[in-house]
Amino acid sequence: MQSTSSPDRATRKVLSETSKTTPPALIVVAGCLIALISFGPRSVMGVFQLPIFATRDWGAGHFAIALALQNLLWGLCQPFSGALADRFGARPVLIFGGLFYALGLALMGVAPSGLTFDLSAGLLIGLGLSGASFNLVLGAFAKLLPPKRLSYAFGAATAAGSFGQFLFSPLAGGLVAGKGWETTCLIFAGVTLLIAPLAFALKTPRGDFSARGGQGAVLRRALGHKSYMLLAAGFFTCGFQLAFITVHFQRYVVEAGLSPQLGAWAFALVGIFNIFGSLLAGYLGGFLPRPYILAFIYFARAVATAIFIALPATSDSTLVFAAVTGLLWLSTVPPTSGAISRMFGAGNLSMLYGFAFFLHQLGGFLGVLLGGFARAATGSYMPVWLLSIALGVISALLNLPVVEREVEQPAAQPAQ
Repeated sequence: MQSTSSPDRATRKVLSETSKTTPPALIVVAGCLIALISFGPRSVMGVFQLPIFATRDWGAGHFAIALALQNLLWGLCQPFSGALADRFGARPVLIFGGLFYALGLALMGVAPSGLTFDLSAGLLIGLGLSGASFNLVLGAFAKLLPPKRLSYAFGAATAAGSFGQFLFSPLAGGLVAGKGWETTCLIFAGVTLLIAPLAFALKTPRGDFSARGGQGAVLRRALGHKSYMLLAAGFFTCGFQLAFITVHFQRYVVEAGLSPQLGAWAFALVGIFNIFGSLLAGYLGGFLPRPYILAFIYFARAVATAIFIALPATSDSTLVFAAVTGLLWLSTVPPTSGAISRMFGAGNLSMLYGFAFFLHQLGGFLGVLLGGFARAATGSYMPVWLLSIALGVISALLNLPVVEREVEQPAAQPAQ
């Protein structure tokens, strides 16, 4: 069985104290609920688009600006939120992140102007997501759970986020139709407030980085470490592929002569199968080398995409592609986070995974952007489909030489 990194002395102490008062099962449940709640409202922002256009004369342009700002800030701030969680503990960062998230949703529902909407749906929710997303949950799990449970817990948290997408999609549609989008935002803000009390189950130790030159020195060592950078580069591809499919897949299906309803059902299948894919990846990470798991995932994505675009578009081929894509959707998260934890220790996971996630979001930004440019310039998504295949193969090859072993840390300096 594949080993995982051993907690440091401070982490072992808190783990021992926490296990007496907070059972590991409760830690996992609380973390999974946080992942579900934080991922849910963010994943259904598209449901608000047409109602906002219909009720606000500033809707069209500001909706796009706000969502772009939200995703950008989420990615940019994630390493800093992770660093704060590693330094001061996950609980306060999750609480403040949840409060920012809830405030952003509430102000979004009562925004009197486009600028207010940008600041609420864009700035506040983006900041909130960086402090309350499942990325912070993974870091807390690494510090609080026994190593033998860790890989599967990573998969469970990732699957919970996907289930949040699946759960909130029909909930948002029904609430918007029955209560209006403004009230729906306020309801979701109330639900998001639950992150704060759930965070009390994820009390992690304060990190002491003085013997290692501070957190900046830890990050510099990671950026100079070949295996870490190869993992992060692969995560860039993950973001590119996911964001391109999320934004452009349903239009591709319609332009192929299939019904919009089929595209919606296909995307729902992605969410359902992602639950199983994330759990399976987390389970396998406890037994198999994680870089090999990642290489398989990226290569399988490339093969599935190549087969899909090579065959005539039919209902059956679209649904099969959606199911396979779902199995591979967020299944990169458990092995990526597990490998980083193994190499640099649980005490550094939130910050270092946060930087990898920034590259993930950067890839997503380019996937959406290039998809739109390619469609406008050529009348087809084919150039970006082909680029996605190429990136998948490249990322598979990049992960093969990753060495998943603990990185030697500098020795503590004696007191003067």
